[in-house]
Amino acid sequence: MDLQDQLKNLFPNHVTEENPSEAPKKPEFWLQDDPIICKYEKRKGKPVTILEGYHGADADFKKLAKALKSYLSVGGNYKNEQIIIQGDYRDKIMAFLTGHGFKVKRVGG
Repeated sequence: MDLQDQLKNLFPNHVTEENPSEAPKKPEFWLQDDPIICKYEKRKGKPVTILEGYHGADADFKKLAKALKSYLSVGGNYKNEQIIIQGDYRDKIMAFLTGHGFKVKRVGG
């Protein structure tokens, strides 16, 4: 007799809930088929990581930029259909995006 059977014997009227971790998760962001381009530049002597190629609404851009900035605990901006993150965080950003279902292409060294 396993634990579930013992619990059913102790509490026969209890209705078990489905495990929420097994339920399919709704994507947090709008996903696209084209890869997002992740590149590194220096602007005014400071390193920045630039994400290009995300085709979505302004609200989607802002949501993704906010999630990246809070994940990395850095500053950044969204303008001209580019997400600009302060610092060289290409590896962490690529891991974050692939973890959320995006295709990412690294450009540059």
